[in-house]
Formats: sequence, structure tokens, C-alpha cells
Amino acid sequence: MKLPERPITVLIAALGGEGGGVMADWLMEAATECGYPAQATSIPGVAQRTGATTYYLEIFPLEKKHLGGKEPVLSLTPSPGNVDVMVASELIEAGRAMQNGYVSPERTTLVASTHRIYATVEKMQMADGRFDSERVTAAAGQLARKAVLFDMRELAQKSGTVINAVLFGAMAGSGVLPLPREACEQAIRKAGRGAEASLRGFAAGFDIAAGAVAPPASAPAPRRATELDEIRRLGAERLRDYQGERYAALYAARIQPFLAGDRELAAEIARELALWMSYEDIIRVADLKTRASRFQRIRKEVSAKSDEPVVVIDYLKPGIEELSSLLPAFLGERLVAWAERHGKLDAYNVGMHVRTSGVLGYLLVRSLAWLKPWRPWSYRYREEQRLIERWLARIAEAAGRDTALALEIAGCARLLKGYGETHRRGKANFLALMDALVEHPSTNDPREQAAALRKAREAALADPEGKALGAALGKPVVWMKPVSSPASRT
Repeated sequence: MKLPERPITVLIAALGGEGGGVMADWLMEAATECGYPAQATSIPGVAQRTGATTYYLEIFPLEKKHLGGKEPVLSLTPSPGNVDVMVASELIEAGRAMQNGYVSPERTTLVASTHRIYATVEKMQMADGRFDSERVTAAAGQLARKAVLFDMRELAQKSGTVINAVLFGAMAGSGVLPLPREACEQAIRKAGRGAEASLRGFAAGFDIAAGAVAPPASAPAPRRATELDEIRRLGAERLRDYQGERYAALYAARIQPFLAGDRELAAEIARELALWMSYEDIIRVADLKTRASRFQRIRKEVSAKSDEPVVVIDYLKPGIEELSSLLPAFLGERLVAWAERHGKLDAYNVGMHVRTSGVLGYLLVRSLAWLKPWRPWSYRYREEQRLIERWLARIAEAAGRDTALALEIAGCARLLKGYGETHRRGKANFLALMDALVEHPSTNDPREQAAALRKAREAALADPEGKALGAALGKPVVWMKPVSSPASRT
């Protein structure tokens, strides 16, 4: 009998809590049951969604009884260009695998879920740092010998199981493994706990990969003609939840003057305005952290049963800025001015570990959320509303000259986000742009002004520290907030 030239190699990239290790065990159990020599190893991943835990398996596709007492030499680590099956539990993990050379058109079957769990590097960006999913799926079609791509998380949720079961089914259904379906299902049954739900997920993934069932259809993209209306609706809902009906009405009134003009500009203003008006202060953070929906989501994410306790600990570090944001406007202004003069803005931040799943911790954080009716009289609220009005006035003025310039000014709001030092830096960059390129431009040509503003804004988004923006403006960006004026100069 002619021996196979090489083992079948399987590389699995899974995030924490997705059962990658269990899936590797299922594969080993199925291979062992079929009499194939097999070996598996794992490399632990890292925290905060900066990567995945990887599992590497090699299965020699010939039963031991035909080897005449010989044992194949199996490797513990994968090598680029030599992976037969690449499995990724999330789309960008598939992209990482392709970038690292583990997917080749001559050899590799790529099995991956198309849903997204955003990586830390994506969420760190000042602007929209998300990777383009369409580019990853297009690359999969070019770089993989065969690509099995669909939303496996959705299928797992419908089956009442974890995504590993669907991935295992898709792997088996792709036809690249020397393992019959019965052996794979028996491996799941032997694992015991949650076997029936896992088998449902396995069957769903298997049928799609084998071509017996069409993959679930993706939600259609919204029509551009209705984009503005949809943004306005969602914005009003967000602000109604944030501060009530009167605040949502203020949002609608602020958008109204722009509705008769360019719809793309109106949509951009509506989007950025809704985000800005729902700025993150300590009241908002406390509200979101103590909602029942958050605890339900956490329980679902960790697959906790109804009788299993789940402990949630939140890490907070409030300081002078958080305190001043809640004070009456005249007191908050004086406290911030004093802290700036003496370099004390970050001197009194207190680290707190609050068990919000417990009664005392929950009540402590929830008590801050109950301050929502007070927000319109707070220092932070007054400062944000003044800056919003200034921004809208500049957009309206520019719209009468050139729509492209008005769009660039509207886009400057993307610099403002978060709280504490993140918000402080973003605000400094925003004010620098407003002062130097919007209110005091070096040219009267709106096209040149728009181009300069776009270049400077992109520099600020790429480097939140302000160094790139300072180079673009020809002077350093420093937030020196005068006590007597709501605006800042650089």
C-alpha cells in the first residue's frame, strides 16, 4: 500500500470563550476513533482582543494498522504554505492568517465566520478604524483553494450552542478531512455536556459547507435615498434615551436648517451631531454599566446558566474633570481653571474596583446614573452645547459658499470622543482646526480651505497626541482654556 506523502494539517484560530480547545479535542477524538495517528498542540492568545489562541493539529490519513508498526513524524508548529485547513472563528482572524501566509491557493481550505468582533487596534483609532470586511472576503476568494465563509455566530445562536460546533461542522462538511460525519458526531457525544445543542450546530454548519443548504442571507444595505431619514430616526432615539424628549427635539431643531440643502451634508451633520450630543460623561457611563440589558449580555457571552452566578467588576478612575463635569457651571469652570493653572487635572484620579453585580456596588454606580435630570445644569453640558453651536454656525456659513468645505468642517466632530485625557486631546485638536483653518483660514478659496482642513484632520486622527497636526499647522497644539471664554485658542 502506498503511504500518504504528508499528514493533513489543521490550524485553528479562536477567541476566548469560543471553544477552540474543545473543537481541537473533538478532532483528535474523531481521528483516534478512525485509527489515524494524530497530534495537537496550542499556543495561548493574548488579552483584550489583540489576537487569538491557536490550535495546530496534524492527522496522518492512514490507519495505524496499515503502517506496519511505524509511526509518522508529526510537527508541533504550522509553517506558511503548508496548512491544509485554516479555521478562523472571526473574519479578521482569517485575514491575519492570510497575511501570515497560512492560506495558499494550492493547498488551503479556509473555513471562517464572517461576523466581526473588533480588535483592540481597530477600537483604538480616533476615526473609524475598522478593517474592510469586503477586502478580507475578496482576498479569501483569491488566496484560498476553497473558501467556506458565512456567519457562523448567528447560526450558533440559533442552534443554542457555541460557534465551535458550527465551525467543526463546516470543516467536516467541506470534504477536506479524512473523517466521516459519524465519527465527528460521535466525538461530540463523548464530550457529554451540551452535546445535543452542539450536534445541532454541527449539522447546520455541515449542511451549508456541503452545499445541501444555502448560507443565511446577509441583511441588505440601506438605500441611500433613505439614509438621512434613518440617521435622523436613530439619532432621535439615541438622544431620547440619553436625556429625554426635549433633548431629542433640540436635536431635530438643530438639523432642520440643513434639510433643504445637500442631503449628504445633512446626513453627515445628523450623524455627528447625534454622537456629540450624547457625549460620554460619568452619568452616561454609570447608566450604561447598570442596565439590565448589559448584565443579560454578559451572562450570554459567558454562557452562564440561569442558576449560575456571574460576578461583574468595573474599573473606574474618576478625577477632577469627572467631578467638575457634574458641578454647576460656575463652580465646574473655576475648578477646572484652578487644576489647569496648577497642573492638577490628572493629580487626583482615584482607582476604584466596583462590584456592580453586587447590591452595594450596583447602588453606588446607579446613583450616578440617577443624576440625569441634573445634567442640563452641569458645567460639562454647558461647555458641550456652546461648542456644538459654534460648530453648527461654521458649517452653515460654509454651506453657503461650498458644500465640500461644509462637509470637511462637519467631519471635524470625529475628533471629539471619550472622556478624561482622550477627550482633552481630541478637543485640543478640534479647537486648533477650528481656529487656524475654519475661523482664520490662510486662503479665501473654499476648495483650498477644504483640502487643507481634510489634510489636517486626517493628521489629527492618525496621531491623537497632536504632533502630526502641529506639523501640519506649523505650530504646536496646546489646550490652554481661558476662563473667560468658551472657546479655546492655540
